[in-house]
Amino acid sequence: MPSPFPGMDPWLERPGLWPDVHDSLILALRKNLTPLLRPRYYVAVRQRTVMAVLPAESEPMFPDLAVIENLESYRSLPKSWAADFAEPVVVDLPSPALIQEDYLEVVDASDNRVVTMVEILSPSNKSAGKDRKKYETKRRRVFESEANWVEIDLLREGEPMPFAMLKTNGVEHHYRILIKRGDHTGRVWVYPFNCRQPIPIFPLPLRAGDTEPPVQLGKILQDIYDEGGYDMRLNYSEPPEPPLSDAEAQWAAEILRAARTN
Repeated sequence: MPSPFPGMDPWLERPGLWPDVHDSLILALRKNLTPLLRPRYYVAVRQRTVMAVLPAESEPMFPDLAVIENLESYRSLPKSWAADFAEPVVVDLPSPALIQEDYLEVVDASDNRVVTMVEILSPSNKSAGKDRKKYETKRRRVFESEANWVEIDLLREGEPMPFAMLKTNGVEHHYRILIKRGDHTGRVWVYPFNCRQPIPIFPLPLRAGDTEPPVQLGKILQDIYDEGGYDMRLNYSEPPEPPLSDAEAQWAAEILRAARTN
């Protein structure tokens, strides 16, 4: 069944679920774009490695905390030490993990040159640290080059990339699609929207003179929602992560109530 929301479903942003949504979107975008671009271009899935502390719900082998029941190692300390301290509870630190993040490259089949990069932001991109700095460096280099750049931000949590949240007619937008064209080094196109709005259809930038196909991201998201069975995995009786504002929460409750009665 489709998502009840007209655009981005805020419940899909849950940290333990987002990696699955992200990877599904990447593959669905390639499937959607390939027939629109052939034979001039092909779409390649690329990967980078990032460090992350995985939520327990997405990777059980990395618990948030593990209490060690056997304290013999502590009790075996020299008596001159152990007698002076209270007995602690010993825990393991959260385990960092190397994970793979996918992105897309549109490549000219005639010379195998990358024409356009397509990024869907992940929490690592929007959190302070080494991974964000590496991403910002890559982003800046592309901005200074002749390549095109498409950046899709469907996450409300975290620090937005430069060209931060926009307001149109006083309405704050949580999500955005940013396009930088290679022949416009000092200008970008931004499509801002929020959870009440459909996801904008935008053109995929290519080499000058080539027809740019429409990217129907909203339809693609609806398709993977159905194919991935997200309706069975989401608990709409609990607030999304991060939570909505009071006004948006009331709006979402009305949407969900209408969906249940249909």
